[in-house]
Amino acid sequence: MSIKRTLLGIAASAAGVAVAGTAVGVARRRRVIARRGAGDATPFGQLRSRPITVVADDGVPLHVEVDEVAGSELTVVFVHGYALNLDCWHFQRAAYRGLVRTVFYDQRSHGRSGRSTDGHATIEQLARDLRRILDEVVGEGPVVLVGHSMGGMGIVALAEEWPELFGDRVVGVALVSTTAGGLDPHRMVAPYVPTALGSTLGLRTIATLARGHRAVDGVRRLTRPLATVVTDQFAFGDAVPADYIEFVDDMLARTPFEVIADFFPSFGTLDKFETVQALGHVPVSVICGTADKLTSVGHSRKLQSRIPGSRLLECEGAGHMVILERHEQVNAELDQLLAAAGERVDRR
Repeated sequence: MSIKRTLLGIAASAAGVAVAGTAVGVARRRRVIARRGAGDATPFGQLRSRPITVVADDGVPLHVEVDEVAGSELTVVFVHGYALNLDCWHFQRAAYRGLVRTVFYDQRSHGRSGRSTDGHATIEQLARDLRRILDEVVGEGPVVLVGHSMGGMGIVALAEEWPELFGDRVVGVALVSTTAGGLDPHRMVAPYVPTALGSTLGLRTIATLARGHRAVDGVRRLTRPLATVVTDQFAFGDAVPADYIEFVDDMLARTPFEVIADFFPSFGTLDKFETVQALGHVPVSVICGTADKLTSVGHSRKLQSRIPGSRLLECEGAGHMVILERHEQVNAELDQLLAAAGERVDRR
């Protein structure tokens, strides 16, 4: 069965994909409809599959989970953001389980993956880690990459280092709440440290605090009630359910300050807007909330303007964690991306 026919049932095009005319098409569309709300029916952090360990080129073990689907020709790899872990894709994982093969992994130093070696907590290293995932887990089949925040930056770095992958193995890309440069690094750490520190942070201050990272983590634990308020303010745009805030706050709290400090310098030096046009060889969806306080919507607009043929979805009033806050809109855009990627593969 072709990828195009398999993914017709996933497509959520506003124009309407012509599946209703056949019994098979109706059945597929019913499967997609049945998956709506699956994430709400499952507690956060409870979607699991058998873990796989992939060893990065510098020896760091990466925790990987694969949701297999018999007969799926396409693989979708989800790459999470700064200070989060693979669980942040909760609503996307619930929606696509049983429909398409999906791969989730914890970035180095995050979640259940090993701590990065010295000097390797960089965006460029994240790209090398992603390449290792593609080679060892995805295989030679077509793949769609979906990256949120720092994960999207890693995808951009992958395109800079290996542009030949895009149009060959990589047949689609989604860049969510991310950028290719021009960041104010202070914004990136604001939700992850006590508010009193957040207003005065700079590269030198972060480095100083990192030397006393255990004390900083102690302060973070003592100020969890305040941290929850800060998470609500910086991670979301609209009022969201309390369990959304607690879920994100728990992921942030589990990320040691030493890890936050290790990656911090990479954000200030990121400058890859001149290379993102390599992504224009495949369908690209750029997604962002208009109330994103960390990677503002202007970054997404600039990305879309630099990537030929790309689409831009602006989720009105949503914040940085748009993948949770507007998961239905995000998933609908991903549906269209997968359908476009499938059509591209079938034309080969």
